[in-house]
Amino acid sequence: MAKRDYYQTLGISKGASQKDIKNAFRKLARKYHPDLNKGEKGTEARFKEINEANEVLSDSDNRKKYDRYGSDWKHADEFAKSGAGPFNNAYTRRSGPGRVDAADFGFGAAGGSPFDTVFESVFGASRSGQRRARPTQGQNVEHPVDVSLEEAYKGAIRILRLEDPSGTPRRLEVKIPPGVKTGSRVRVAGEGMVGTGNGRKGDLFLVITVRPDDRFERDGDSLHIEVAVPLFDAVLGGEVHVPTPAGGKLALKIPPETQNGRVFLMRNQGMPKLGGDKKGDLHAKIKVVIPTKLTQEEKELFEELSSLRE
Repeated sequence: MAKRDYYQTLGISKGASQKDIKNAFRKLARKYHPDLNKGEKGTEARFKEINEANEVLSDSDNRKKYDRYGSDWKHADEFAKSGAGPFNNAYTRRSGPGRVDAADFGFGAAGGSPFDTVFESVFGASRSGQRRARPTQGQNVEHPVDVSLEEAYKGAIRILRLEDPSGTPRRLEVKIPPGVKTGSRVRVAGEGMVGTGNGRKGDLFLVITVRPDDRFERDGDSLHIEVAVPLFDAVLGGEVHVPTPAGGKLALKIPPETQNGRVFLMRNQGMPKLGGDKKGDLHAKIKVVIPTKLTQEEKELFEELSSLRE
């Protein structure tokens, strides 16, 4: 059976714009989507035809191939290499246009000739006109997701509200693994566009953006934080608490005479490594806090200390 023209399938003209194609597809998809027409015969097959037509015509390169080669558009590259095409008489003889003389190619009525192989490899069908099924995977879909640094540390769950090809909204729960970075792509298998010819559905990819954090600066899997330390603890020694991306705090011992700007390395307290069990490090930079609003007695003590140092 001859394949139906993709433009006819969507009910549009050959000169239709991409916007016209999109609008026609959405209108027909709502009408024939199997989920909206349960029990009605033929709607699933019709929906597959509509989806197939949209996938080809909505892609500018594929549309150009289809406009030139028709239903054999998938073999455009093979046609270009071999010089053959659906209207090319490369295999015909002078006995008549479009006619193939079996004797000239060295095969008999029983078939099984090299010509059969060439015909199938170029046209995707046998000389009897029977086309082999060519399953096509559905298109992949991307969806942006923003997370906080704490969510990137612990992992998170998001409820997405997506729209299927027919325009029907659907709710999808997805998991975001610990360790994601800005630019990470999390694959959710089988949640993309519907395939054709029994091809599997495409995938959904979550494109991650980690929002800036007021406390931490991230460098790969390492984290940097500035920790305020009172002057007296920096001079005499003491203990301060360092926030962690998990929401807790860690005790950090400050040795006597700790200089402003010194960095303490807290191993395995950084971000989880995506897909692994290890973690990066946490770098705590000391910021010595000078006391303010000194009393007269405190000023005198500092003056006495200054004279002793001199």
